[in-house]
Amino acid sequence: MRRQLDSGRRTVHSLLVVVAVLAVALLQGAAPASAHAVLTGSDPHEGSVLKTAPKRVTVTFDESVSLVEDSLRVLDPDNRPVAEGDPRHVGGRGNTAGVPLASGLKHGTYTVSWRVVSADSHAVSGAFTFSVGEPSRTVATAAPPPAVDRAVGALYGVGRYVAYAGLALLIGLAVFVLACWRSPVAARVVRGPFLVGWWSLCVSTLALVLLRGPYDSGGGLGGVLDPGALRHTAGSRPGLALLARLALLVAVAAVVRGRRAEQVRGRPALLAGGALAAGLAATWAAAEHASVGIQVPVAMASSMLHLLAMAVWLGGLAALLLALYRAPAEEPLPPAAVGRFSRIALASVAVLAVTGVYQSWRGLGSLDAFATTYGRILVFKVWAVLAMLAAASYSRRWTGALLKAPAQERVLVGAGAGGAPPADPGDGSGADGSGERARRRGLRRSVLAEVAVGVLVLVLTTVLTGTGTGRAAASASAAPVAGQPEVSLTLIPYDTGKKTLSGRGKVQITLEPGRVGRNVVEAIVYGADGSPVSVPELRLSFTLAGRHVGPLDARLVDERGYWGSDTLDLPIAGTWTIGATVRVSEIDQVTVSRTVRIGR
Repeated sequence: MRRQLDSGRRTVHSLLVVVAVLAVALLQGAAPASAHAVLTGSDPHEGSVLKTAPKRVTVTFDESVSLVEDSLRVLDPDNRPVAEGDPRHVGGRGNTAGVPLASGLKHGTYTVSWRVVSADSHAVSGAFTFSVGEPSRTVATAAPPPAVDRAVGALYGVGRYVAYAGLALLIGLAVFVLACWRSPVAARVVRGPFLVGWWSLCVSTLALVLLRGPYDSGGGLGGVLDPGALRHTAGSRPGLALLARLALLVAVAAVVRGRRAEQVRGRPALLAGGALAAGLAATWAAAEHASVGIQVPVAMASSMLHLLAMAVWLGGLAALLLALYRAPAEEPLPPAAVGRFSRIALASVAVLAVTGVYQSWRGLGSLDAFATTYGRILVFKVWAVLAMLAAASYSRRWTGALLKAPAQERVLVGAGAGGAPPADPGDGSGADGSGERARRRGLRRSVLAEVAVGVLVLVLTTVLTGTGTGRAAASASAAPVAGQPEVSLTLIPYDTGKKTLSGRGKVQITLEPGRVGRNVVEAIVYGADGSPVSVPELRLSFTLAGRHVGPLDARLVDERGYWGSDTLDLPIAGTWTIGATVRVSEIDQVTVSRTVRIGR
């Protein structure tokens, strides 16, 4: 028997190690949250060249955003800030932010960097440039600033993982005791893990409250106890959801402390427990993808049901595994309790399937979105759930065998007893109880496999909620030039090596509307001093190498001051390469290239 117990422990440890490795790999491989709010417009437009300096800069997103002190920064060519005052929502619109600019701005290229918190509580950032008078060299970089401090982002992500796990333990263990095995033995078996779940959820939620301020502002860990950051958190929707979660956890503690788990009986107690569980699930739905986008009320309800079904299934599996391994031999887990949980798990899977299909449709929007990060993670989650269902089918098989076993076997054998497994779940039903022992061991193994895959599902679920939806990615690709959906402007430097005014400079290329289909092309050649120059020949070609399209000749015509064409037809969305051949004399020419994003 000792050998069999040691073998069982080794199996448990091996599976836990595999789960831990998978979780760490996912945590390390998970990219920062994709852009949940998408920049759809700006004034001035990205890459535009203005004759006079603007009085303010505004940016517009596809959903409401919250602002902090440095949400919108404007830097001059020498990297000096030129914004006056803090950014504000413009015209009472929650999706538009603006900041006034100082007067007397000089000519040159200005850099605009933005960082906001989208309505689904995720921080996003970006940057673009515009010019006054003519483009110039800049000290500032147009690379997007980091949305979240690296240490803050890592700790915030860990807190979210722990919170999901704590919720699953809290709800799943309670449902198992109240609905499947209501006895003092069951309460004693799950008491320790139940407290672990409560404390995990409580501590992780408190940590998220403290980290929310630096997460929103982009600051470091030094701001976790900053009074201003805490006030900001208390007034934001994600912060209010976290504080509500803490209040609900206090209510859970009061209910459990006031009445022992084995004494909780009757419809009022069950209704109170159900209300608390629904309230906890709502604190997630109110601050995640379900709270924004289309069909918000339906999405909120679906998200809550999905989360509760997941917690009942995964947490219940943990309770079943504990009961199978830790229940005393003199009071083993009754097969009837296993049967009840099997039916509850089947109902949970049905709820997960229905709500999962709806959430997938809502998050993806189209089949093309499966190619996005959100779509790929969703596919991995579906495969993991299918693997979990395969393990669950074996659990139901062993459960059926236990329920059909002779009554005398159930009395003779405890949950911790050993014995060799039969070739079939229905075999080995002897008077010595060997069949019962084998069936219980088979059930323990299948449930352990379910729990192992369930941890992976939980990790994927957490990663998925921190990733921009496929619809958001589609919106981003539909507006490839941030802030300028009607025109695309590209600057391509060139240098022929000839030391004349036109020997080196820039080619400014404008595509209107800059999307799939017919486009009007205008190209202006600027010389070394930044003034327009005349060249004997200018040719433009467009190539989409990834789809083997092109090169497509723009067929430019010299319009005496600029080169133009209205015959260019770009058939496919994607990142195209513009090849510009500039000839400045009979023998001097050069071909240079840049990429441009063409949306639908």
